[in-house]
Amino acid sequence: MSEAGFLLFQKILSVVQICLYAVFLSVFIRPFFPGRRKGKMAAAALIFALVYFIKVMTPVNSWFCMILILALLTALSRYFGMDRKFTLFLGVLYFSVRNLCILSMQSINFFTSRQLVREGDEVEIIFRNAALNCILVEVIQVCLFSFLLYFVYRQLRRCERELHAKELCYLLLSPVTGIFFVNIIFQILIIVTENIVLNLYNQYPILAGAVPVTALLFYAGILVTISSYRQMIGLQEEKKKYFVEEQQFRAIQERMQQVDQFYTGIRQMKHEMKNHLTNIQGLLRTGNYEEMEQYIAKIDESMGVLELDIKTGNAVTDVIINDKCKVARGQGVSFHCDFWYPDSEGYDAYDIGIILHNLLQNAIEACHKMQSRERYISISGRRKKKFFFIKVVNSFEGEIVFDEESHLPRSTKHGETALHGIGLSNVRREVLKYMGDMDIRVKKTEFQVTVMLQEKCGGDRL
Repeated sequence: MSEAGFLLFQKILSVVQICLYAVFLSVFIRPFFPGRRKGKMAAAALIFALVYFIKVMTPVNSWFCMILILALLTALSRYFGMDRKFTLFLGVLYFSVRNLCILSMQSINFFTSRQLVREGDEVEIIFRNAALNCILVEVIQVCLFSFLLYFVYRQLRRCERELHAKELCYLLLSPVTGIFFVNIIFQILIIVTENIVLNLYNQYPILAGAVPVTALLFYAGILVTISSYRQMIGLQEEKKKYFVEEQQFRAIQERMQQVDQFYTGIRQMKHEMKNHLTNIQGLLRTGNYEEMEQYIAKIDESMGVLELDIKTGNAVTDVIINDKCKVARGQGVSFHCDFWYPDSEGYDAYDIGIILHNLLQNAIEACHKMQSRERYISISGRRKKKFFFIKVVNSFEGEIVFDEESHLPRSTKHGETALHGIGLSNVRREVLKYMGDMDIRVKKTEFQVTVMLQEKCGGDRL
């Protein structure tokens, strides 16, 4: 291979490298895109490729390229449907892992080049072996980079995708330090003075092993940081879920006190009914029909206050379903109920109450967000042998994206909470108490959740 051929080979290899790393970037951030992803992947890859093609044609600093790509990705975070800080974090992670990988490959290149490129060989053989060495190192580098990037993704996929400023600073500490470390080493790795090329590894061979080990430690630090953050978020989520469940439990208890007052009122009304009938008969005998009419109207009004529209056979579920029915109908949502509480001691009314509360609350929120079409909610509950089935169906508008880890629906828009989040997580936790299952289905503009609970033998309470 001639010198001109080797230079052409290097240019082609640079183009291939840019295209490969552009694809790696788009594939790395692809799982975090909500909704349609092809156009977003193409945009991310195009940004990376264009900036580095400019670098090949002009003497632009690598720092400038990295900062420009990070700025463009962050600026397009809304188009990507991602949190701005999380987008920046993904970009920094990508460059940190990439730089640490490239630095580690310098040690491999140091050893392989000494074996393939020897002094005394013909010039054409030297260029040919140098080209083979470049291909060998690039192949190993691509394999190593894909391996390292995959493990970073494995840690990231369970992380919260909306970061606060403090969380971002904490997460960026290790990758940014790694980027600075790599750039410092590259600055001193090869020094040219008075036409003499000094390689740091030739001067200090031990660094050929120490540098990649240090790079590996930086990479391990990145993984540990992400893992600890994920665990912290997990603990916060669990605390939040239990707090919400406790609040729901207290709310149900407060409403149960109101139900006690409700039934006390019914008993008082029944006790007073004889007196009311006596008074009506007296008004009838005296011919005071107008006054009698007003008296009956007052009784009817007081009876209406003490009336539950939906009766399920259990005080707890009566309260919850009637409350949600009033809220839904108050918003113009059609509400249909065919729910009957199971006649068995194998179910805890408060557990079922929490399930109903969360499912109906999600359904109401989904209907509230609708701008057109008929809005409706339907709930049914039936016992079949040792199983109890609860089904909630509601109309909705928009697109529903399922989380890859939890398999629960999550919103595609920042700040929206309907059809996802703590509510369905709490339902799943209650379902698991009964060794049951939760099935979620989406049919065009209809969202359906079916819960199956298994009766506990001997009325075993939780």
